[in-house]
Order: sequence, then C-alpha cells, then structure tokens
Amino acid sequence: MTSAARAPRSLVWAGAVVFVVALGLVLLMVVRPSAASPSSGGTTGVSAGAPAESSADVGFARDMSVHHQQAVEMAFIVRDRTDDEDVRRLAYDIINTQANQRGMMLGWLDAWGVPKSSEGPRMAWMGHPATATDGALMPGMATDSQLDRLRAAESRAAEVLFLRLMTVHHRAGADMARVAAASASTDEIRGLAAGMARAQTSEIALMADMLKARGAKP
Repeated sequence: MTSAARAPRSLVWAGAVVFVVALGLVLLMVVRPSAASPSSGGTTGVSAGAPAESSADVGFARDMSVHHQQAVEMAFIVRDRTDDEDVRRLAYDIINTQANQRGMMLGWLDAWGVPKSSEGPRMAWMGHPATATDGALMPGMATDSQLDRLRAAESRAAEVLFLRLMTVHHRAGADMARVAAASASTDEIRGLAAGMARAQTSEIALMADMLKARGAKP
C-alpha cells in the first residue's frame, strides 16, 4: 500500500499532545480515590452513595462504553488498512485511551451494583432517546454499511473514510460528554466526561488538519 501525503510535523506533535492529555486523565481517574463512606464498605475509587439506575451517571457510563467500543473497532480496522504513520498513531491513541476509559466505566457500573447494559432506550438520560439505524445505536456511530466500506478500503481511501467517520463519532461523543459533565452526580463521571469532551474536541481539530493535508473535506 502507498500512503497519502504525510501530515505536517505540527500535526504529529498535536497528536502527541492529545495522547498525553488523554493518558494523564486516565491515570488521574485510576489513581485518585474518592471518599468512601463507612456504609460503602470502604470501597475506594467510587463516590459514597451509588447513583440510581436512571441517573445520568449510569446512563452515560453504559452508553459511552458502547460508543467507545465502536471507536476502538474502527481504529483497529484502519490500523490494518494503511501504512501512514500519522493515521496509525492516531488509531493507537484512540485504541489505548478509549479502551482504558471503557474499562473504567464498566468497573464503576459493577461497583455501583447496576447492570452494564439495559433494555431501555439509549440516551434516555439525555432527554432524547436514540433510535438505532443500520446498526448505528446512537448519534455519531457508524452504520454497518459504513463499517463495511471501511473494511474494504485501503491506503488513502481508508484514511479519509476513517477520519471522516471518527470526526462525526467524536462530535457526538463530545456532546454526550458535555451533558454528563454538567448533569452527573459523581465526581468520577463529571471528571471523566469533562476530560473526554476536551480531548475529543482537540482530536476533531487534528483530524480536520489531517483531512486537509490529504486534499479531503471533513
């Protein structure tokens, strides 16, 4: 495979900065214990008093875990469809950061004693339940048809399609994160969501520059 024109060196540094910020957030959330009440059994890393099943905390953790899972899947796909160093570096950043964040959210759900999934509509905690379309369970998620196109693409075509799909994915994810940061009751979700919104907004700008470098529009 031949790779597309390399992005400017500044994009590489920008990608590195985004990764460092995201990694720092993950480490902070992992090692920073929240105060635990005696009734909570002394559990660390979880705020005293588990949030309700219908809370924004639980809804966000469930939905964003699914959202992140697809982002990781798309990143793995493009990693194997191109030899472009900048795109592969971005893919690795997304895989590492979002897989770690997903693990944290699933761990909190377990610690809160609530199921990791629900039969109820997704995004109901945001006030506007989502409707699945062609495999896309929530806004911003790629459809089954789009994923099939990504799997079939190579080199520049795979890079451009991935960057476009991930831009849409990040925009919706950042919107969800901003709502959770403002409405969640636990320090864990508020802090993680706020960091997600900042990091994904930075990556959206990075991907716009990468698309421009390839002569493509977002």
